[in-house]
Amino acid sequence: MTRLRRLARRLAQGVLLAAIVLFILGPIAWMLSASFTRPVDLSSWPPHLLPPVPTWGNYRDAVASQGFGLYLRNSAVVSLLATFLTLLLGALAAYPLARMRLPGRQVILVAVLGLSMFPSLAVLLPLFSLMQRIGWLNSYPALILPYTAFNLPITIWILAVFFRGIPRELEEAAEVDGAGLATVLGRVVLPLAGPGLGTASILVFIADWTEFLFALTFNSQAEMRTLPVGIALFGGQYLLPWGTIFAGAVIAILPPVLLVVLFQRWVVAGLTSGAVKG
Repeated sequence: MTRLRRLARRLAQGVLLAAIVLFILGPIAWMLSASFTRPVDLSSWPPHLLPPVPTWGNYRDAVASQGFGLYLRNSAVVSLLATFLTLLLGALAAYPLARMRLPGRQVILVAVLGLSMFPSLAVLLPLFSLMQRIGWLNSYPALILPYTAFNLPITIWILAVFFRGIPRELEEAAEVDGAGLATVLGRVVLPLAGPGLGTASILVFIADWTEFLFALTFNSQAEMRTLPVGIALFGGQYLLPWGTIFAGAVIAILPPVLLVVLFQRWVVAGLTSGAVKG
């Protein structure tokens, strides 16, 4: 009886795991399949799980569409600069929270983490009014600074956990040798916190790369659109080229996917190490 219960439990766990994987990967598989499907087959009923006649035409149309290269460049510039600024400010804020014996330090960290859950929609109109007054609409800073502000809390939390796990003796040894605070932070702390920096940078980059609401609101001019906004605005008033949209979406998710695949071990090590040290 016990063996049957174990078998039933494992079977239930397997079914649940398969359902979760299908729920997560199902839309991605459909998007990938649709990106190789001809428009005439996309509109047919019943829908095809696999393209009857695979075609690269959707990808050619997406890449050849007006502004696609510009959207890609805008997303790269904004995401890279915002990620760098977030890591820089996050490291400078996380180090004192990890090392200094501040009263209520844990409360501060929890409050910082709580800020990351603040809905961006709640500050959309005030930020738009601010950007309009200072003349930053349709510019890179209009996205870089909000992205930095919204991703800074989770970055501070991740880096503070890693900084606490670095032995204090290593910093004291560097200080005995005459190293200043900047040298200790740049040559001792940050290199040892590499997994934490890698984890934070990938999470922040993905959040910046895929952000849509701010990019749509603050940069409305065509030459300043980012890739998610540009893909969403493919087509005309009465026609939506779904195949081209799906192909553009596949191209858009390639950079984050490649980052995760290339640095998978580093990210996993960073997350598990941070969990143990925290």
